[in-house]
Amino acid sequence: MGQSLSWDVEAPYVEAVTVTEAHLDRFGHTNNVVYLSWLEQVAWGHSVSLGLDFDDYERIGVGCVARRHELDYLAPTFAGDKLWLATWVHQNDFRLSMWRRYQIIRDADRRTVLRGQTQWVSVDMVTGKPRRMPEAFRAYQPWPRPAGDAP
Repeated sequence: MGQSLSWDVEAPYVEAVTVTEAHLDRFGHTNNVVYLSWLEQVAWGHSVSLGLDFDDYERIGVGCVARRHELDYLAPTFAGDKLWLATWVHQNDFRLSMWRRYQIIRDADRRTVLRGQTQWVSVDMVTGKPRRMPEAFRAYQPWPRPAGDAP
């Protein structure tokens, strides 16, 4: 699914969405808040694929919350556009913080319409205070290399 596209890294985690009328703002293109919700959706999908869902966070007593989002909107999208959402872990200090990157590509013209990243911080599920990442968070390994780099 979406693996033949020009991703910024080799074989990211990918999901597809189709823009609907409900996603549009008054300018007639996808609202910026909708993009953010899609990034959260694909991040959770990736986390679940790595074996960590919200139930696991509750069981472990540690979860990740967003500290910072950086989004670059590169082209508008419209109702009917099929989009490929990709994500990968870019950096992880395996203590308190990791950076997850995102790329969204429009299927019709293979154009990247968004690039972004989120800093996630490990927190205690009860207190909300920063807490060292548990061993289970080793699942959040940084992606191995940019696309085109030699192995």
